[in-house]
Amino acid sequence: MLLEILTPEKKLYSGEVQGVQLPGIDGLFEILDKHAPLVSALGIGKVKVLQKGLAAETYAIQGGFVEVINNKATVLVEGVL
Repeated sequence: MLLEILTPEKKLYSGEVQGVQLPGIDGLFEILDKHAPLVSALGIGKVKVLQKGLAAETYAIQGGFVEVINNKATVLVEGVL
């Protein structure tokens, strides 16, 4: 799955991943490869990027939105803590 994490200022991450764990408004949820289409609001918390064969990368965010379509997840964040 292709993952992009974007802020208003810059692109934080772009690449192929196994999955991503996100801080939803009602709690954590995970998006894996070939996930169904989805749009969801995000709260304050940590985004955990699950890379194939590598250690997970973590970003602390101030909230935002995620869109999943055609095996691509786009995470738009308001800011990084």
